[in-house]
Amino acid sequence: MQRKAYVPGVAVLLAALLAACTGGSGSGGRAADPKAGSTTSAAAPQPGKYRTLADACSAVSHDTLDALLPGLTRITDQEQRDRAYQGEAALTYNNDRRSGCRWKAESTDATDHLFVDFERVVSYDNAVSDDNAAHQVYSTKEQAANLPEPSAGSSSGSGSPASPAPGSGSVSPSSSASVSAAGAGGGPTPSASASGSPSGSPSATGTPADLQPRTLDDLGDEAFIDDQLSTAQQRTVTVVFRTSNVIVTIEYDEQPAAPGTTPSSKDMQDKARKLAGQLAGSLG
Repeated sequence: MQRKAYVPGVAVLLAALLAACTGGSGSGGRAADPKAGSTTSAAAPQPGKYRTLADACSAVSHDTLDALLPGLTRITDQEQRDRAYQGEAALTYNNDRRSGCRWKAESTDATDHLFVDFERVVSYDNAVSDDNAAHQVYSTKEQAANLPEPSAGSSSGSGSPASPAPGSGSVSPSSSASVSAAGAGGGPTPSASASGSPSGSPSATGTPADLQPRTLDDLGDEAFIDDQLSTAQQRTVTVVFRTSNVIVTIEYDEQPAAPGTTPSSKDMQDKARKLAGQLAGSLG
């Protein structure tokens, strides 16, 4: 009888000890709680302002095309003229990331070409925002243009010194050389400088500062204009500007029909910058 009473008592004691051990290990399990002590990760950089792109071939009005490409108005065949106004879309695999269009018009005076390109930059680096990624792409384009240093005493057309792109994570080496296209009225006339530059380079001695390749402080977040004249007297004016995470490139060139004729730098720059302002406004 004593033996039967002893065995159940031991079993009860062992069960109690096991329960106590199990409860003890459970009470210490709070450190393994995946929610306990967790901290939120650093906020990811904000996405760019633009999620889509406009169609480049529809972004330029007929009136603007007439101003840049006078030969369009001289096309007599209506169907051919309509196709010329529509332009030729650049090949792209994603219209929300890249959209470009080309136009061409010939006349008895010259052959003109216009190219407009929209590029929406998306950062795939969690530490870099879309805007900063676009700034890096823009800076590469500006550096490739190899803009000359501004002449001594030149000033920005807006009356204030140029500053780095707002919100950008870095500053391009040439951004400190901002000179506006407007202003600087004391230099020689564009026609005199064009005829006096045997090399055809717009940055040659005698070219006024407001016509030299330069950064612009009155267009988008950051911008520059380039102006090159080939030995064949074909002038190419390029305007590149960034607005948030979209980069717009305008290439406008003219080849005169008559030998020895030089396209006007001022006239072409004015037209290209006017188009750039319209496109910047259309981005919203």
